[in-house]
Amino acid sequence: MARLTEDAKGVYVIAVTPFTDDGALDLASIDSMVDFYEGAGVTGLTVLGQLGEAPKLTAQESRTVVERVLKRLDGRLPVVVGVSAPGLAPMRELAEAVMGEGAAGVMVAPPWTVKTDDQAFAFYQSVGEALDDTPFVLQDYPLTTNVTIAPKVIERIVRDVPNCVMLKHEDWPGLAKISALRAASDSGAMRRISILCGNGGLFLPEEMGRGADGAMTGFCYPEMMVGVVKAYAAGNSDRAHEIFDAYLPLARYEQQQGIGLACRKYVLAKRGVIKSAALRKPGARLSAPDIADVERLLARQTIRLKEIGA
Repeated sequence: MARLTEDAKGVYVIAVTPFTDDGALDLASIDSMVDFYEGAGVTGLTVLGQLGEAPKLTAQESRTVVERVLKRLDGRLPVVVGVSAPGLAPMRELAEAVMGEGAAGVMVAPPWTVKTDDQAFAFYQSVGEALDDTPFVLQDYPLTTNVTIAPKVIERIVRDVPNCVMLKHEDWPGLAKISALRAASDSGAMRRISILCGNGGLFLPEEMGRGADGAMTGFCYPEMMVGVVKAYAAGNSDRAHEIFDAYLPLARYEQQQGIGLACRKYVLAKRGVIKSAALRKPGARLSAPDIADVERLLARQTIRLKEIGA
């Protein structure tokens, strides 16, 4: 499998981790999920992300998930693996293991202990050294990590840490950050790296307009992200917005803290992608009114998609 590079584009979908109703890993559903994502036209997969319930997995389970995904894909699509950890040693251990299995790269979020610009730079400098030549994604998700990394700090990291090849941009509001980073690379102040965006695709059309290369996030209809990115690549921003608008109500609902992942898994189970909508405990469950909301949104989405011919 080719390694992740600064030229990465498209949709690297954040994969859920399927569990059985009693909380065990569901390996058969991993297979069907991988088939579904591939059939939806994604460019790659990202596993063991925060919404992949990675913190709830044992070290061995994490390895099992990665091995199963890689085996199912058999090299057809690149796979990025989340290896964030409190220390560099477990991060390096997991990174070496998954790269040895055939992963394309790894993703690292900063720990909550990072408070200053110098600390953010020092952390990722240490990550670059610990991972040796393994290409990695800088996950910038301050809403969850409580770590804010300013554009000037990202510029410094990119200049001095050569194996940082991608920014997973999830700052919110963050459109100005994309513009600033693209201006920096255009002026030669830093090398151009891939920018793939998160937040459930909630701002994807605007992010593409600011110079993002695609999405690295999850949504129960990855077809939306694939359609938006393809339309922008073809120079048809109006079509991109039209596709996005049809899915927006459900995407908005799925962005709720607490029940968002439960909503995503409910729809994926309803679509036959995974067998169970269960989150591993502790995890939210949808109430009857929640399910009624989702079903109403799905019905309205179906009507809207027919109207736009998608």
